[in-house]
Amino acid sequence: MKILILNGSPRPDGNTAAMAKAFAKGAAESGHPVDLISVCQKNIGGCRACEYCHTRGNGRCIQQDDMQQIYPLLDRAEMIVLASPVYYHSFTGQLQCAINRIYALDKPKKLKKAALILSSGSDDVYGEAIYEYENSFLQYLHLENMGIFTAYGTQNKSAEKLEQLYHFGKNLK
Repeated sequence: MKILILNGSPRPDGNTAAMAKAFAKGAAESGHPVDLISVCQKNIGGCRACEYCHTRGNGRCIQQDDMQQIYPLLDRAEMIVLASPVYYHSFTGQLQCAINRIYALDKPKKLKKAALILSSGSDDVYGEAIYEYENSFLQYLHLENMGIFTAYGTQNKSAEKLEQLYHFGKNLK
């Protein structure tokens, strides 16, 4: 199963990146091709709501930025993993831009499964991110929920949390 991970953390070696990498390592060891994209290291603008993608663009966004590198990965992916630190109860702005730009594809054809990885400094701040994941991804895109993983405070980068995510990736069917 081809997996695309969109990491929305601006910190390349931060908590979210460590969890995404642990999952990716387990999945790759089980033979799943994994693309791990750090969207904060990319130049991805927000959706302009111009509707070019659905009128004259034939599913292509008019913006020629780094999202053009991600669209082919989305077309091939059978599973998407959103990974983000939680800022003000939701995804980072950089990840939100990438999520909104998926609109150009409408519904990626091969995408069947999704998972969510969230990190924070405190507990009980995940509600809005989980709501968006469940409604914008699972329901709208008709995806199977493979799991929601959260970590806060000392759980971040803990051996137990990284092991949990590694095994999640390793045991994917």
